[in-house]
Amino acid sequence: MVVSTKIKDVMNTEMHFSTPIYTIEKPEFLKSAINATDKFIKASYEMNKVKDHGMSYHSTLINGDPGLKDLEQYIGATSYNLMTEWGYDIGKYQMYFTEFWVQEFSKNGGGHHSTHVHWDNHISGFYFLKASDKTSYPIFHDPRAGAMMTKLPQKDETKVSPMTDKIHIRPKPGTLVFFPG
Repeated sequence: MVVSTKIKDVMNTEMHFSTPIYTIEKPEFLKSAINATDKFIKASYEMNKVKDHGMSYHSTLINGDPGLKDLEQYIGATSYNLMTEWGYDIGKYQMYFTEFWVQEFSKNGGGHHSTHVHWDNHISGFYFLKASDKTSYPIFHDPRAGAMMTKLPQKDETKVSPMTDKIHIRPKPGTLVFFPG
């Protein structure tokens, strides 16, 4: 039932509890990052000698690898700046990486990650070293538990609105993505 009114109410809409997703193209780090991380992916391939379909090849922690120094410094400085811009008072804290690793999905498809959270992190991100139109891509889900439990259908799922329950980003090599952890 639609209720109409002749009263001219003034309604203000305020957006709260939004989730910023920051993307930037940084291809200048690609060559050195690929050179530094290929050895980790190769080691994961060798350790997981199974059929390629459905695999996600994952390195151990690579924090501090000399070949990633410039990328790691850029990510650290950008993370600090973003968190400050987003309203966090982090002046009394020292930022550090709790995790930094490389991953490659199988060439024969099926590689994936389930929806998950990065606990003990304040900011997370991805840097895409290799990508094509067949590349897996990140899907960000609405983090509000109440919204998940009481989800109503959207009028038009092709349009992004405040009630959109997931957003995806189509990466290309050099795409860097930051988001709250």
